[in-house]
Amino acid sequence: MQTYIFRRLALAVPTVFGVTVLIFVAMRLLPGDPLEQIFGENTGIYVLSEAELEAARKSLGLDKPLVIQYLAWIGDVARGDMGSSFWTDQPISATILRRGPLTIQIGIAAVIVSWIVGLPIGILAAAWRNSALDYIARFFITLFMAVPSFWLGMTFILVTVIFFSWKPPITVYNIWDDPVKNLQIMAGPALALGIGLGAFIARMARTQLLEVFREDYVRTARAKGLGERVVMWRHVVRNALLPVITLSGLQLAFLLGGSVAVERAFSVPGLGTALVGGIEERDWMIIQNLVLLYAVVFVVINLVVDLAYGLIDPRIRYQ
Repeated sequence: MQTYIFRRLALAVPTVFGVTVLIFVAMRLLPGDPLEQIFGENTGIYVLSEAELEAARKSLGLDKPLVIQYLAWIGDVARGDMGSSFWTDQPISATILRRGPLTIQIGIAAVIVSWIVGLPIGILAAAWRNSALDYIARFFITLFMAVPSFWLGMTFILVTVIFFSWKPPITVYNIWDDPVKNLQIMAGPALALGIGLGAFIARMARTQLLEVFREDYVRTARAKGLGERVVMWRHVVRNALLPVITLSGLQLAFLLGGSVAVERAFSVPGLGTALVGGIEERDWMIIQNLVLLYAVVFVVINLVVDLAYGLIDPRIRYQ
């Protein structure tokens, strides 16, 4: 197990390195200068002379060769210094610490909702395949796979406001400060995202269960006289969960990157909103560090998903 983890981490290094190079080069290839947008004569909010702009570039290290800039950025990140925003001069690490918990809560809650909603529907649809229940389940699976999550979010807001006169708190509360109000903030985004993800989970679970039903060991278990419930939970569901776990891991990784549309619909200041703001404002430091953070999150979650395979299926061995 330790050898496998070490090998996977070693393979992750070139992946993260490639992401850092690509995003660094992409930021420099895009037209326009962020300092020009902030301080330029025609577009800037605060107008600086050309000499003052050059001095600002020098203070930020933007006058140095790209290789030196890249090495300086990676060196700062390795020391835990992610720099500051061009626009607000706020430390990026503080932005991540403030917005990150909200995004993590929404992502984890959405995945939990997707399992609660999707897995039972997928199991029932597979167990009673080609029945009326199966057709109804497949109809709703297809429907919610096609409906955008932000539309579900807006519908949730309209229903709660019009029929129940309720709306989430405007002020953001962390779970350790006020769990009740934090849950009110997280409930809407988690449901809007979780229902859509649950449709994908249900479809994947149904497909995998139907494949496992045709396996020889399932027919053998039934021939031995085991009850249908024992066959379903001990032999079928357990072996069909591996692709579902893979899908859930990928979904969680994407959600931790931030679902911008849902965050904006519910006015939740998560990491996705911060990234979009950085892209709109050409804030290189925010974009670079958040993309690097997402790459690391993907690597870690993929490793955790791979290790979970061995807990579910004892036939899997890591070498």
